[in-house]
Amino acid sequence: MTMSAAKLALVVAATLAASACAVGPDFKTPPAPTTTHYTRAPEPTGTVAAPGASGVAQTFSSERDIPADWWTLYHSSALDDLVRQALTDSPTVQAAQATLLTAVETWKANRGGLLLPAVDLQGQAERQREPGAVIGDPSVPALIFNLFDASVGVTYRLDIFGASRRQVEGFRAQADYQRWQFEAARLTLSANVVTAAVNIASLHAQLGALTDIVASEREQLKVVQRQFDAGAASRSDLLAQQTQVAQNEAQLPGLEKQLAQAQHRLAVLVGRTPDDTSVPDFTLDQLTLPAELPLSVPAKLVRQRPDVQAAEALLHQSTALLGVATADMYPQLNLTGSIGSETVQASDLFKTGSAAWNVGGSLTAPLFHGGELLSLKRAARADLDRATAEYREAVLAALQDVADTLRALEADARTLQADQITETDAQDTLNMTKLQYKVGGVSYLALLNAERVYLQARQSRVQAEAARYADTAALFQALGGGWWNRQNNAKETRQ
Repeated sequence: MTMSAAKLALVVAATLAASACAVGPDFKTPPAPTTTHYTRAPEPTGTVAAPGASGVAQTFSSERDIPADWWTLYHSSALDDLVRQALTDSPTVQAAQATLLTAVETWKANRGGLLLPAVDLQGQAERQREPGAVIGDPSVPALIFNLFDASVGVTYRLDIFGASRRQVEGFRAQADYQRWQFEAARLTLSANVVTAAVNIASLHAQLGALTDIVASEREQLKVVQRQFDAGAASRSDLLAQQTQVAQNEAQLPGLEKQLAQAQHRLAVLVGRTPDDTSVPDFTLDQLTLPAELPLSVPAKLVRQRPDVQAAEALLHQSTALLGVATADMYPQLNLTGSIGSETVQASDLFKTGSAAWNVGGSLTAPLFHGGELLSLKRAARADLDRATAEYREAVLAALQDVADTLRALEADARTLQADQITETDAQDTLNMTKLQYKVGGVSYLALLNAERVYLQARQSRVQAEAARYADTAALFQALGGGWWNRQNNAKETRQ
């Protein structure tokens, strides 16, 4: 009968908890943006084309999805291997994954601790002295005896108003937040690796252009030196050429420094030391510019962006915490019970006549806390308002990222088209001016000006090429990076 009573108490407790209501607001996923466009002007459906492999016209389509390994669209096996290694070895991703695991296990621990009964095995041995006064007769000799106790105790908090469930809901939302932080870390890292590789390729191209110009000017300096020695050129012409060579050579260390720093950054991004020579270099001709680009509609974007999903998880957590603060203003009921054996001889434990049990309960109802509970509820409400505003801010920032990147890609293509034409014209002008200068048809200042114009045009074209590659990566990042298409995504992010 004792065991039946204990079972009945647990069944009643579980039934009450299951049928109890959870006070406070229930979380609802915020509605998606109603807008269907990103930009004020009509959205571009593609970009213009320009001469050369990097001048391919790009098209935007809402029908295309983003692959999880979107960087493979650059068709560079070296870049592919580097990004995959970064996602495995980067301390940033490893730290985010460990933080996610901590949050998941914390949620599981609190789910078990708050929603399920706690059952503990207890054992105790004591030697006691009880005076006769305890039975009302001090003349009776004191009784000295041993006491042995072995029991199983159960404690359970009846979650009548949902305080425990709201707490567990908050821990689950925190785990979701860390999941999206993990996805954001992966996305940011992969985009940074691609951008660093593009930057290295651009710097190599700029160094190559500047080195060619310096070599050409040195040859020209030899010509001017011979003309000066023969009396066909003035000293001012010689000094001007020497100055031009020195000025362009002075630009080389700056570009070399930028290149070295970019190489160091790429090595660290993939989890290696800056001196690791196994990290590959990149050139623009090793990369293929993706021609067909996805463009998710705004309603889908907010479900794809990890930072927006992280903001939604924090909004969910704030909603749950408001429920906790509300439930704390209501009574709380706790049940306890134990069953076991109690004897004065260890060998008599669990024998007939040694059974002992107890069942109890406690009720705590707040009556006066000096306004503490009401103020905590108001603070939780204000925190929910903050989380709501921050979610809206994250959505607006996501829409702006896509809008800015679309316009950047459109402008990049037009800039490259113009720079390609300018470079070609500058090259033709420089070649013609060199021939004219040799026969005395133009002044030396005209030659110097032609060289300067060509150098600037070539460097601008290289920078415009690199901008298209980098802004294409920025678009993939702005659209969420395709994490939803990664196999075993749930297992990877929740393990």
